[in-house]
Amino acid sequence: VPPILGTEGLGTWSWDPASGCLPGTLPRPSLRAEPGSVITLGRPGALWCQGTLEAQECRLYRERIPEPWDRQMPLEPRNKVKFSIPLMAEVYARRYRCVCLSAAGWSEPSDTLELGCQVRVTQGAYSKPSLSALPSPVVTSGGNVTLQCRSQLGFHRFILTEEGAPWAARTQSSEPRPSAQSQALFPVGPVTPSRRWAFQCYGSYRENPSVWSEPSDAGLVLLGLGLLLAEPSIWADPGPLVAVGSPVTLWCQGSLQAEVYHMYTESGRHPWETRPQQDSRHKASFSVIKSMSSHDTGQYCCVYWTSLGHSQPSDPLTLVVTGMFPAPSLSAQPSPVVASGENVSLSCGSDEAGTAHLLKEGGAGPLHSLEARYSHGAGLWQATFLLGPVDSTQRGIYRCYRGDTNKTRVWSLPSDPLQLEVSGEGPSPVSSVLMVSAGD
Repeated sequence: VPPILGTEGLGTWSWDPASGCLPGTLPRPSLRAEPGSVITLGRPGALWCQGTLEAQECRLYRERIPEPWDRQMPLEPRNKVKFSIPLMAEVYARRYRCVCLSAAGWSEPSDTLELGCQVRVTQGAYSKPSLSALPSPVVTSGGNVTLQCRSQLGFHRFILTEEGAPWAARTQSSEPRPSAQSQALFPVGPVTPSRRWAFQCYGSYRENPSVWSEPSDAGLVLLGLGLLLAEPSIWADPGPLVAVGSPVTLWCQGSLQAEVYHMYTESGRHPWETRPQQDSRHKASFSVIKSMSSHDTGQYCCVYWTSLGHSQPSDPLTLVVTGMFPAPSLSAQPSPVVASGENVSLSCGSDEAGTAHLLKEGGAGPLHSLEARYSHGAGLWQATFLLGPVDSTQRGIYRCYRGDTNKTRVWSLPSDPLQLEVSGEGPSPVSSVLMVSAGD
């Protein structure tokens, strides 16, 4: 009598004690899906159960159903069984396990395989989510990374699959986000260079959890670095804020022993570009962005190779496209001329909602970013930054940009420059920037 997979516990597997049988003690078979653990609706597929060479029969079970869904005799060389799916449908999207019988008895059940049904529809009702690595897809050996699966749609859960391990699909409930967005975070690691770490993710709704969206773009690849050399530096010329349609050159500078440089993006394409070391200045240029657009925004990092191995990854460089929306206004209250030790408010206003980014000329990046709120009195969306107590170091030219809330690296034209003057001398007080989102 074969062991029977029971129904104890919602979403769990167990042996049915009423059957009078104990679990099998022979090695468990393996279970895999063809062409993969996600099969497109209406396409053929199969589940393969592979046991020992002595297997005489294998049975396939679905979760929460004690009776076998199918049973088959092994094919030559007598250790593989094929359970065919003529046309994929939602009814096949379940969790499966298999057991095999030999002359010595029944095996233990296989590991669980979750089979998903991928629905392709028009108008983006199940459009693909995006998958990125935080802080970077380049990870030092033994390090950990967080994979972010994100969608503009309100998926209730996300599924992360790994190349070569479809049985190890991981599921996370989505986190609530503004504007009906949804996302889930998957911790991964420790990452090592001994194998390929490639992932895709899917979204699904609570009402139909076995129907998955299209997969995220071509598998995100994590690069686990082995022998670690000093990290290179990375920068953009003329700068990381690039006007739409303008060119930008990315530079990576490593050690004198560097032979080849690789540039990576947060999407994990492996690698984005490769360059040899160009001269004795031990650096390489990556001038492939001829006309900046929103598709080129994001984080970039680089590594270099020597005869000894890989370097550590550079710090990430974030590219932002500007000029995608009209310029906001920037004003100072009570005045752009302020006495040392006093406070001043810089207000960034726009006709549209979004995130305000305040920059000082000569600075490395935004001083601060703040979500704007609507001010009925001003008739604008405003974000107010309180500076102070100010000192001479805060004297300079300021500008602000409006950013898209959903696309954080897509910004407007810059505001007109605002010259902030700090009058008076004396000891420099401890200065700060207090962010206040204005609204009434």
